[in-house]
Amino acid sequence: MSNYKFKLQKLLDIRMDKEEESKRAFREAQREKDLVQQRLEALNDNYKKYSGINSNCTLIEQKIKLNYLHALSENIAVTEVELVDRNEFLETKREDLKQKQIERKTVEVLKEKKKMEFMREQDFIEQKTNDEFALYGFIRARERG
Repeated sequence: MSNYKFKLQKLLDIRMDKEEESKRAFREAQREKDLVQQRLEALNDNYKKYSGINSNCTLIEQKIKLNYLHALSENIAVTEVELVDRNEFLETKREDLKQKQIERKTVEVLKEKKKMEFMREQDFIEQKTNDEFALYGFIRARERG
């Protein structure tokens, strides 16, 4: 019916590609944050598991256990800092994705407005043509009759 061509289609395609790239980066950042969070949960679980006092252990076993708990607590602290960094990075990726979506939607809205304008213009031309045909038919009928 219509052979509408959007003049800024390449721009829209570029913005859609950038949005997809941003989505991939966001998903990757989310995945990395989830991995760090899982690692932190595992470290916390291990700490809870081995932090209980066991009177059946020898002094050497208790010393080894304390060293292990100390190493676990240091790893937990490092992992918590890493998780905060991953959350901040994820938020920057989220904001970047939102911006890319806004840019794409802006061009899509422009495309829709231009298409509607084109369709109204086509409808106007079609209506004008139909009116002319009706007028010619009326004139011919009057001339005959």
